[in-house]
Amino acid sequence: MNEDAAHEDAAPKPAPAPARPPVGLDLVEPEVYAPTLRKLAAFAAGAGLIAALLAAVLLGPVPALAVFLVIAAPTVLTVAAVRRRRMWLADGVIHARTVLGERRVAAAAATEVAVLVLPGRISRVALRITAGGPAITVPLALYTGGAGAEAGEARGRELPLLGLRGLADALAAAPLAAALALSSVLVAQLRAEARDAPLEQRPLYRAVRAALDAGHRRAVVLSDREIADLA
Repeated sequence: MNEDAAHEDAAPKPAPAPARPPVGLDLVEPEVYAPTLRKLAAFAAGAGLIAALLAAVLLGPVPALAVFLVIAAPTVLTVAAVRRRRMWLADGVIHARTVLGERRVAAAAATEVAVLVLPGRISRVALRITAGGPAITVPLALYTGGAGAEAGEARGRELPLLGLRGLADALAAAPLAAALALSSVLVAQLRAEARDAPLEQRPLYRAVRAALDAGHRRAVVLSDREIADLA
């Protein structure tokens, strides 16, 4: 018995599975607009500095500081706030970072999952998920073109493939029928994006098209049946 126990203790233990890297859930990756934001902040700071130097010559240092803050501060602070906003998925937990802090929702512990369609000239589709606390809204897609636009005329931006895959897997672990249905919809959307299917064959665009054709002008919350019918 002691020898068997010694052999068991000496046997190598399996290494834990490596954690998956975080997956971004931003419709537009921060790296895309970061250079533009830096230029905007630099322009505002430069304009504020020039105006402040003129004010210092004419009015003195205190008014000059006020002029600088009035011209530069709003733009610089706005740029800093926008750059701080991030959304990502890590180990089944959705993270949303804002200026005021960070919120987290574990998909497996979700108590409410809803799909929002906001129709208009720029229509949006979003996931709203709650796990007993504040909800997090994850943008899934946006499309240009109003009720009169044909699918061939519409343009859009959709969540990248890795984000769709990660959300689909995370929602599949949630104990809600709406979460399972949405997971299937995201898998169908993933396949449509992967083969570069036209918009009318993509579930998220079909949700927008249905809301526009029905004449909706305000946010629409899809029912479980409507979510399942998109897949």
